[in-house]
Amino acid sequence: MNTFGHLFRITTWGESHGGAIGVVIDGCPPRLKIDIEVIQAELDRRRPGQSHLTTSRQEGDEVQILSGVFEGQSLGTPISMLVWNKDAKPSAYEHLKDVYRPSHADFTYQQKYGIRNWQGGGRASARETIGRVAAGAIAKQILREQEGTEILAYVKQIHTIIADVDSDTVTLDEIESSLVRCPDATTSEQMAEHIDQVRRDGDSLGGIIESVSRNVPVGLGEPVFDKLKADLAKAMMSLPATMGFQIGSGFGSVMSTGSQHNDPFYNDHGRTRTRTNNSGGTQGGISNGENLLLQVAFKPTATIRKAQETVDIHGNSVTLSAHGRHDPCVLPRAVPIVEAMVALVLVDHLLRQRVKSL
Repeated sequence: MNTFGHLFRITTWGESHGGAIGVVIDGCPPRLKIDIEVIQAELDRRRPGQSHLTTSRQEGDEVQILSGVFEGQSLGTPISMLVWNKDAKPSAYEHLKDVYRPSHADFTYQQKYGIRNWQGGGRASARETIGRVAAGAIAKQILREQEGTEILAYVKQIHTIIADVDSDTVTLDEIESSLVRCPDATTSEQMAEHIDQVRRDGDSLGGIIESVSRNVPVGLGEPVFDKLKADLAKAMMSLPATMGFQIGSGFGSVMSTGSQHNDPFYNDHGRTRTRTNNSGGTQGGISNGENLLLQVAFKPTATIRKAQETVDIHGNSVTLSAHGRHDPCVLPRAVPIVEAMVALVLVDHLLRQRVKSL
């Protein structure tokens, strides 16, 4: 499936080195202000070529809105947006045409479909996420203007380097002031140096992105299968290179007793709050009004220059030293992608909750 969501649905399309990448949004309510500059700003945070720590591919990623918006407002009809691929170099991947990259989607795509786009990975490329970020920018606008919801993400860990970040107070300016989008200035420099060293060695690194959403309405999430945390997990695990998801205390919760882990309720001037937030902003899979806190683990980039053992499409053993334009660490550019997916889940559940109140 290339479609995500229930009432606010997106369908992404396009390949890494095809003519363009895009998205169609179906279910966006009418008469909403759509600011194309806000959409472009989000895409600028995701685009390649931002620094020596990212892929050298140079793309402006200028978004075009083809339908669904008139005089700066949504029409209620499908919104179609695209970004043209202007720096595609499919010939750079000719050496990968008949070879399976270790831990990449090459082998599984070939086995599933009997054909694959070997030019940059096709749909398996992180370039597919352009459509998600563009759609997420609209979702962010809806949440911010109607509910005052703020969604932030930042790099929490690169390899063994872990940042000390207060999720309650972290700001967008602190995140964006860092080359690696880590708001801990000292740790950010260490991360950047580590990524650069590994890049020069022809290798790659993974890490963890943390996301916090503030002013999330109470009551978002459906019983049993469409719990808010379940849809967030699906959203995050649909991203390229993701290997793990946790919300609130996550796997660390197993080290607590019930009395230690439970979030006590109290009355905060007429508003029911919890004194702690081990649940990460949900209870029973439904938002409780506290900050929504989650983490996503990303593996090291699969395509590296270091020699690796693999096989070709005929089953012959070969040694591969891949070249091309790849991020030595995907996390700095994945931050806005994580934010976009959180926004898409929240706005979809917001619309679903509103239907219930009609």
